[in-house]
Amino acid sequence: MINLKRPRLIEVAKRASVSPATVSRVLIHPELVNDATRSRVRKVIVALGYRPNGMARALSNGQSRTVGFIVPTLDNAIFSRALQSMQTTLASSGYHLLVASSNYNQTAETEAIRALLERGIDALVLVGAERARDAESLVAEAGIPIIVTWVEHDRWPSIIIDNRQAGRLATEHLLALGHRRIGVISLPVQHNDRQRQRVEGLRQALADAGLSLPDAWALERSTTAAGGRSGCAALLQMQIPPTAIVCCVDYQAVGAMIEVQARGLQVPQDISIVGIDNLELGEHLMPPLTTVLVPTGAIGERAALQIIGRLSKQTMPQREVLPIELVVRQSTAAIHHS
Repeated sequence: MINLKRPRLIEVAKRASVSPATVSRVLIHPELVNDATRSRVRKVIVALGYRPNGMARALSNGQSRTVGFIVPTLDNAIFSRALQSMQTTLASSGYHLLVASSNYNQTAETEAIRALLERGIDALVLVGAERARDAESLVAEAGIPIIVTWVEHDRWPSIIIDNRQAGRLATEHLLALGHRRIGVISLPVQHNDRQRQRVEGLRQALADAGLSLPDAWALERSTTAAGGRSGCAALLQMQIPPTAIVCCVDYQAVGAMIEVQARGLQVPQDISIVGIDNLELGEHLMPPLTTVLVPTGAIGERAALQIIGRLSKQTMPQREVLPIELVVRQSTAAIHHS
């Protein structure tokens, strides 16, 4: 009886006693694998009849002309903007983009990396420098260009924004307006280096001003307006609430503003709110949102150009730092002393 089930890359790896990443490397960049291993893997591939479409293209011409991009979520427009910019830039050079979302879950990210490598991608773009050990191993053994975005990686080329400076800029703006009781709403900082660095920047700005951040004023919520609203409600219910809140993503700031207004209070007369990201939505709020501009479109474009350059054997910089800036609108004001 004929077995109609297509063999998977992981089955090839097990039969050949190598990692899935090594199988991918044999198929995509065989020159990077020693002769004995390459021969053993190829024999197993033939024996199992393993030929996914992406790999078939890689075998025929050395490139699949596809690039993988794994984002933490597609619910946040900052990643959608980077994705669109990356896709447009890659398409101009004949490359296609394959996208996966990890939903801020390291296990899901590891599986997404494995799946993209099985598709025979030529390069991979990642967000952040922290991931599970298995994911690190897969990426390290992939033998393809890897680009890290939003933060700096100690091994792979990086498109960087200064997340600590983002937190610092937002906080220094509030300090200059006379605020001393400043709270923060962020995403969970464990396994999220971007958010952790933003909170670190806030703490450092407070420390430089002789102040500290009480633990009760540092709340972790989801990256949604609902998360921002929940965090703001918790801060406003405190016996001594903050007079200003830094939200580490704009969506949280939107929710915080909604919560303030739902309680019959006013932004910024009763409480000032600052976001980080500069989503288009922010400038259309009432009042418009003060925020820190993060050039997400440029992040996607520069990551794509890095990949195109490296795949064409050009010498590319190991790190690129993109500028951020404070955008002052009407959601912040000098503290009101009664």
